Amino acid sequence: MLHKPDISHVSDKEICSRLTNSQKYCAVGAGLSADTPAHIEARMLNLKHLEAFVTVADLGSFRRAAARLNTTQPNISNRIAQLEQLLGVRLMDRDAGSVRLTAKGTSLLEPARASLASIDGFIAAAKDETLFNGALRLGVSELVTHTWLQPFLLEMKARFPNIYVELTVDLSANLSHALFSRELDLVFQSGPFDRKSRQSIPLGQYPYVWVATPGQVAVEGPLGPEDLTPFPILTHARNTAPYRQLADHFHQTQQAVRLVPSSNIAACLQMVKDGLGIACLPHEMLTHLLASGRLCALDYTWCPDALQFAARFDCDPVPTYITEAAGIAQRLSPPHRA
Repeated sequence: MLHKPDISHVSDKEICSRLTNSQKYCAVGAGLSADTPAHIEARMLNLKHLEAFVTVADLGSFRRAAARLNTTQPNISNRIAQLEQLLGVRLMDRDAGSVRLTAKGTSLLEPARASLASIDGFIAAAKDETLFNGALRLGVSELVTHTWLQPFLLEMKARFPNIYVELTVDLSANLSHALFSRELDLVFQSGPFDRKSRQSIPLGQYPYVWVATPGQVAVEGPLGPEDLTPFPILTHARNTAPYRQLADHFHQTQQAVRLVPSSNIAACLQMVKDGLGIACLPHEMLTHLLASGRLCALDYTWCPDALQFAARFDCDPVPTYITEAAGIAQRLSPPHRA
C-alpha cells in the first residue's frame, strides 16, 4: 500500500483531471470499458474497493476482512456496496453470515487480483521499500524463536520500516491451519505438510541429537535402547512427527521407555539441563550448551528424521514484502548461513 497524499483541498474537477489515466487503468483491470466517463472513474474505483472485494472473497466474511484490513465492518460493507452500485452488478450474495461470489463477482475476482499485483509491482519498481506499509502476519515454529527469529525481525525492520510484524508461535499443524484459513500471511514451519501452499521456500534441515547432563548416563561407548529405559525421555508434543517416530522406534525395540511430551521445547530443554531426563532435540538449539559442557551428546545411533523447514505462503496476489521476507528467512536459517 502507498502513503496517500492529502487531497481534501483539491476540487472534484481537478481530481478528475489528475486521475483519469490511472482510473482508466483500474477500470479496464476490473473489466470495465476504457470509455467510462472520467468523472465516474474518479469517484468509483480505488485500491480500497479492490482490496475489500478480494479480501472478502478470500475470507468469506465481512468481519474477518475488516480485521485483516484494519478497519470496521461497516466500512467494508460500504466499499462493497459502492463498488456494486457503480459497476451496476451484484458481486456477492450474503445470507446468515456467509458470503458467496455471484457469477459476475467470480469473473471479476482475477482482474481485481491482477490490478492489486500491478500496483505492488509498481511500488517495488520504485526501489523505495518505505512505500510498503501494513501488517505481516507471521507464524513460526518454536525452534525458529530460539535460533534465528531475532536477526530476521531486525532485518525486516531495517528493510521495510513501515511493515509491522504480528507474530504467532505455535505447532506446525496449527500454523498450517491458520495459513490456509488466511489468518496468517507467511509461516516458517517444519513438515511433513498435508496440503500444498501456493509457494514454499526451503529453509533447510535441522538434525537431531540425544543429550543429557554430564555423568547422567554412566554407560560408556555406544548405547542400546535398554540403556535409555531408566530415564524419562523428554520430547515434542504428541501430535507431532518426531513424537510419533520416537514412539514407533521404541515400540519396535520392545523396550518400555517413558516418553514425556511437551508442546514447549524451551521447557523441555530446561528439564534436561536440570537433570530431569534425557532428550532428543534439534542440534541447532543445543550448540552453545554442548560447546560449554553443560550438556553432553549421547552415542545412540537412531534419531528421528531431521526437521525439514520451509517458508510457506498462500496469498494471491503475494505482496513483495512477503516474498522478500521469505528470502531473508532462507538466508538466515542456519542450514543456509555462510
